[in-house]
Amino acid sequence: MKYFNKLKYPILLVLVSVSVWSCKDLTELNINPNGVSEEQANPNLVLPTVLTGLGSSYNELSFTNLGGVVQHTQLDAWFASHNDYEWTGGILSWDGYYGLLRDNELLRKRAESLGLEFHQGVALVMRAYIFGLITDLWGDAPYTDALKAELGDVKYSFPKYDSQETIYKGIIEELLQANDLLSKPDAAYTSILPEADVYFKGKASKWRRFANSLALRYYMRLSEKQPDYARQGIEKIAAQPDRYPIITDVADEVKMDFVGTNPANSWPSNTVFDASGSNYRRIKMCATLVEKLQTLQDPRLSVWASKIEIPIEVRNNLPAKTDRIENGVRIVSPDVVQGIMVDTDPQYVGLPASVSKNPSTYNLNPTPGQTSMNPHVSYLHERYKEAKGELLKARLLSAAEISFILAEAAWKGWSLPSTAKIYYEQGIKNSLDSWGKGAEYNAYIQQNTVAYANSQAQILEQKWISGWTTAAQAWFDYRRTGFPNLKAGPAAIRTQLPVRIPYMQNEMSVNQANAEEALRRIEKTQYSQADNENSAWSKPWLLQGTNKPW
Repeated sequence: MKYFNKLKYPILLVLVSVSVWSCKDLTELNINPNGVSEEQANPNLVLPTVLTGLGSSYNELSFTNLGGVVQHTQLDAWFASHNDYEWTGGILSWDGYYGLLRDNELLRKRAESLGLEFHQGVALVMRAYIFGLITDLWGDAPYTDALKAELGDVKYSFPKYDSQETIYKGIIEELLQANDLLSKPDAAYTSILPEADVYFKGKASKWRRFANSLALRYYMRLSEKQPDYARQGIEKIAAQPDRYPIITDVADEVKMDFVGTNPANSWPSNTVFDASGSNYRRIKMCATLVEKLQTLQDPRLSVWASKIEIPIEVRNNLPAKTDRIENGVRIVSPDVVQGIMVDTDPQYVGLPASVSKNPSTYNLNPTPGQTSMNPHVSYLHERYKEAKGELLKARLLSAAEISFILAEAAWKGWSLPSTAKIYYEQGIKNSLDSWGKGAEYNAYIQQNTVAYANSQAQILEQKWISGWTTAAQAWFDYRRTGFPNLKAGPAAIRTQLPVRIPYMQNEMSVNQANAEEALRRIEKTQYSQADNENSAWSKPWLLQGTNKPW
């Protein structure tokens, strides 16, 4: 750069003849004109509730507040939680995730009672994904006692918080069980309604790759805390591709399309249903990401961002207070920008992280305020105004992520079938392919700034770039490794980035004894301040003793 001085997603009802269910089953299901009991629920009609609910909520989490944490994006209005980590409201609550888990538990139980191995395997993968996300975000959480309130024991109404170690290892075991359940040929499974599976259209082989790839994610999550356990797990999966197939190609990525028929099933920043356009207008590319992409001459920048509408040019030897538009360029004299940081890049300008308590004023914005239209900072690409689109997908697990996990494992010296360099290059190629820029791979990888340099920092930097719109994973990697070397901006409420979501106050009140016990296992840091253990800057078990990320 050139410097001068939203959770419920509607159920996708499948209007087709359900030949996989006998006439007798359909008659039984219709005994109650107002619905069916859980004991009679059709797993195919529960499945899309779980899949779309997770896809929508994970995308919302990653694209909004966590995108601000990892400095992919910044807001120039309504920015406190996004830019400065002043979290309130929905992000603090795990109720939506446990709601999805309850639906998923119904799916699992019905599949088990009907002997439907495909649906059982899918339910285990989704259970692992959601519980993994909960412990990633909050730390210790209800797991072994969760989802059992109907058993009647009072302890299940106030479930204990399991340790992160218990949860991580538990979900890995569930994913290995899912691998076994999903190991038959696709044609061997019955009673599948492809339209109900909005990820893979009922392909067990793709769900199996999902299960094993998700296990790689969590083995690597544990790699700083328990390196021997993580190493054994990753080596086992990588060495046996027939027994543990994984995602290696973008065709197998875990992605969900948006329907785009109402606000709830559309891309979050769309202007189709947001008449004011504020959700799109206020979100900007963060300068941290823009400048890195420019340094690397990265072709993905043009996919994600729009060029600025009016560049700024500072000219010497002009009369004082000169400030005019000339041939589409804003020309100013040096005194106009004296003491002000101004970005004069003629194409792309990002909004710096937590730059001020009034970020809408950045770069001489002529219309600062809540409804600003800043022509001197890059908006997102115009595709992000749409309700749906070819590249507008909830991306739950990518081929690039798996390649970078293997690259890091190889960099650590673990025994894998290939080298860190090959996995690293495959990660970049997978990301470029996924974003429609695969044809530019050869030119990109040949640059000195991109070519592999046997560096964990470089692997994690490219993984962070590839995590655009999946910022949750970029945050979790940053916490684990300290890469990329992100710094909080001057207006942030702490001088370091946060490392967890605090427990919500209603949980602290309703399940007080168990919540307080969990808090005693969290480590206060110098940045916790008055928040004490229940701070976004206090360290859960996963980070304790690692000296990461700070």
